Amino acid sequence: MKVIFLKDVENIGKKYDVKDVKDGYARNFLIPKGLAKEATEKALEWVQVQKEIQEKIAEGELKKIQETASKIDDLEVVIPVKAGENDQLFESVTVQKISDQIKDMGFTVKKSQIILEKPIKELGEYPVKVKLEHNLEVEIRVLVVKLEE
Repeated sequence: MKVIFLKDVENIGKKYDVKDVKDGYARNFLIPKGLAKEATEKALEWVQVQKEIQEKIAEGELKKIQETASKIDDLEVVIPVKAGENDQLFESVTVQKISDQIKDMGFTVKKSQIILEKPIKELGEYPVKVKLEHNLEVEIRVLVVKLEE
């Protein structure tokens, strides 16, 4: 039986895929659970429209992310931290601090998107990668400076 998947089914098919499956599997499992529906001519037309809608949405998202990436690329993020007399930091600079500072600058970047091998524990300039959706990757410069009191 030819079916249209309405949701991703692991190791079988992805959403909006049209595939042949065994009749019993389709009638007893996929269709009753709302994972798929029978592939009639009308349903196939519907799938085509849905795929076009999804492509347009994906293109819009990609454009937004590319714009954000171009703005963030080579961005200089200044993070003031408390430091002692010998420029020894009282706190380390973590992904959370970098994310918060970027948000304060008007960009939305999740802390899971910032790639930092280990927290920064010294004053200076550090290159940090930011991995955005659609496999876009940019590099920002994090400047850790002494907080003037």
